[in-house]
Amino acid sequence: MAAREVVVVIVIAMLLSFLIKTFLLQPFWIPSESMEPGLVPGDRVVVSKLTPGPFDLHRGDVVVFQDPDDWLGDEGTTPNPGPVQKLLSFVGLYPAGDNHLIKRVIGMPGDHVKCCDSAGRITINGASITEPYLAAGTKPSIPRFDITVPAGRIWVMGDNRGNSGDSRFHDDGSGATGSVPIKDVTGRADAVVWPLDRITWLSNYSATFAKVPSP
Repeated sequence: MAAREVVVVIVIAMLLSFLIKTFLLQPFWIPSESMEPGLVPGDRVVVSKLTPGPFDLHRGDVVVFQDPDDWLGDEGTTPNPGPVQKLLSFVGLYPAGDNHLIKRVIGMPGDHVKCCDSAGRITINGASITEPYLAAGTKPSIPRFDITVPAGRIWVMGDNRGNSGDSRFHDDGSGATGSVPIKDVTGRADAVVWPLDRITWLSNYSATFAKVPSP
């Protein structure tokens, strides 16, 4: 009887975890250096499934999304969990990592995003932005670009601009191929939850984009 009750409790717990993962929150881990210094390899983050959805995406959000077109080839080695880990990942008890990437939203649909102004800053709809999440001395971008984000898509960039295979390196110059479909966004990363000495909320830096006009 006791053994059966234990099995029932485990099944219920896994079911609840699966429902939470599907509709509310899901853990992911950081496989590469592309979001340094804010996120480093091995960090575990919690991702809200409510954005996009009930809550809108915004410039500055850190988002997890499905690999649009073999971008992972530019991101180095990704985790390769075993069968037990894959099962736990499926029900939400183990951080996912395969076939997903994490970047920061720089441009929303319709935005004109350009690199760079005379001071080397990225501009969005003509407004220059100063990006506090970049490491000191980091150039906002070496490759130059001048694109308009298509409807239903976002322009994403890693914080480690010199080591991130992001929208810049997958675009044909139009904004159409380097941008990410919003439908492929799994959710917004809200917090680092592991390791313990790195637990912190992830800011979306709304003040950074406050003066950006509508497209």
